[in-house]
Amino acid sequence: MAREAEAESQLHGDASEVTAPEPSPSPSPPPPPLPPRRKPSVEAFSQGAPAQSKPTTALSPIDIATLTFPDGSRGTFSTSAARAVSTPNASGYVTPIRDETAGGDLADSMSVMSFAPTMRPHGDLASLVAGGLNRKSRAWNMLRSQAEPVQPFESIELGIPGDLAGFEREFDPVPDDPPDDVRLAIWKSKMKHYMILSSAGKPIYSRHGDLGLINSYMGVVQTIISFYEGANNPLLGFTAGNARFVIAIEGPLYFVAISKLRESDAQLRSQLDALYMQILSTLTLPTLKNIFVHRPSTDLRKPLEGTESLLSSLADSFTRGSPSTLLGALECLRLRKSQRHAINNVFLKSRSEKLLYGLIVAGGKLVSVIRPRKHSLHPSDLQLISNMLFESGGIKAGGGESWIPLCLPAFNNRGYLYMYVSFFDGSPDAASWDESAQQQIPKSSGNNSNTNNNNGAEEEDEIALILISPDKESFFDLKEMRDKLAAQLNKTGYLSLIRSAAREGRPKIQSIATGAQISHFLYKSRANVQFCMSSLQPASSPSQAQQGAIYSVTAAATAAATTAATAASEPENMLTRRRLMTLYHELHASMHAKHAHLKVLHAVSEDAASLAWITPIFEFYCVAGPNVSRAAMAQGANKVIQWAKREEERLFIIGGGVF
Repeated sequence: MAREAEAESQLHGDASEVTAPEPSPSPSPPPPPLPPRRKPSVEAFSQGAPAQSKPTTALSPIDIATLTFPDGSRGTFSTSAARAVSTPNASGYVTPIRDETAGGDLADSMSVMSFAPTMRPHGDLASLVAGGLNRKSRAWNMLRSQAEPVQPFESIELGIPGDLAGFEREFDPVPDDPPDDVRLAIWKSKMKHYMILSSAGKPIYSRHGDLGLINSYMGVVQTIISFYEGANNPLLGFTAGNARFVIAIEGPLYFVAISKLRESDAQLRSQLDALYMQILSTLTLPTLKNIFVHRPSTDLRKPLEGTESLLSSLADSFTRGSPSTLLGALECLRLRKSQRHAINNVFLKSRSEKLLYGLIVAGGKLVSVIRPRKHSLHPSDLQLISNMLFESGGIKAGGGESWIPLCLPAFNNRGYLYMYVSFFDGSPDAASWDESAQQQIPKSSGNNSNTNNNNGAEEEDEIALILISPDKESFFDLKEMRDKLAAQLNKTGYLSLIRSAAREGRPKIQSIATGAQISHFLYKSRANVQFCMSSLQPASSPSQAQQGAIYSVTAAATAAATTAATAASEPENMLTRRRLMTLYHELHASMHAKHAHLKVLHAVSEDAASLAWITPIFEFYCVAGPNVSRAAMAQGANKVIQWAKREEERLFIIGGGVF
């Protein structure tokens, strides 16, 4: 008991001492500085002691490598030893390796560069973060510089399947004989779909498959769109698998684009707008509204009957790849300034009083235009006219002269204009159509798509005269004007001049910039809303491409490689063009992204290297082989741009004929 009392008294005493107020202590002096971290000695490394940290900036010992070149010579190069921190994987990216046994100092050795591969954009885009992560050695760069130049997309010549496998059957119609499940499988295998339906769910148009086959799918699409509209949150697009769905709502019409070709939403939406313009060119906006105001469940297929070929040819041009739609610009025929000025003068002297617009088009390229002083034609309207004349084949199949009521939506979507069209050849009277053009199969039929997609010599020199008037009774006046103009063009020799310029085709890279290593380019003049492009023909000759393909494959595939090389030598091979346009679509989407402020973009992939350059004056896109350096591409781009500035008055129509 006495011990317990004593312990209790001590406890209370200690507590009183703790709670008793004490004077504030004086400020303590600062702690002494920490000693420097001990550095491992040379002996520690020689004994193989494990390091506590693995800095990414550590110096590596230098190894000497000897490389033998194809010509038999040898070179010695200094190469860095492999670092323990990071190793390249199969995809070409550098991934840091975390060592769990290294201790807590590993976090101190990491930086933002350690995880930069997670921020690397698609296609090995050159940037400040990812620029030096996977830099090649000096030996690799020297070997690459001595290698033969490689054309872009050479894997196509070798028959290597890619993301466009089966694209050559894209325009084949869905057969009617197989069972429905087989037909649906063929329909789903298409890489690009366009659907048009009304807000009531009535099907109007589908590029692939008959409407009876896919009617249920259109009903599902209408239900999804209506659900979001009911929530006051319109559906703009979504992704399902590797397909992108983009939706555009224009009054009572729903437009749907389904693409597996890596196109952006803005690009697909501009294509849907063009399809809407095609419908307005047939019905006009007031007529379209009146139809659905009185009967919302109207079947629009009857008013649009006969125009399906125009919609299909326009959709197919988007699927093949349309530089004009991508850039929103026109392509003109290259002529001397004096020659174009003389043609404009002949055009103006033959003008009828009832003429609103006059156009001369050769092979789909604009040659001359005369217009009122305060009016101009929008590129989208000219695209509709070009599609009607050169793509669908409907007017040429009719023979003779054509008188067509047409609405130009960008000019006036509320009324009709009247278009007189005549194709004339090199005969003195120029009054008859070319007989071969009358027998040509329309492109929209879907048959022989590979042949129809190529612009042969017969299509390149087709010259069309287009006269547009607001007066529906002006047919004979415009016909008289056409006869006078044709006689003057034949007399002065300008008709044969236009035909020879059209047959020359687009310029080749080597004729523009000698020694440039780029393979193709697009150049747009932003002030003139016009563009020019190089020939789609490969820079190498067909014999060289064929030899390269034969030596690059096994003997069992020699015949297939020869066939592929021959097809690749055609001016507009369908698969090569689509892959080229896919690359241009990606460049264009990156440069014109909503929150991007890019001026120059360089991208490298396994098949090609590409460069985009945008200024307030021009837009420039080019493609080269995958082994072409960025400096070589920039040098070639400068040469092409300087050429375009020198030839601006030949490449583009500046002003045109004005009355």
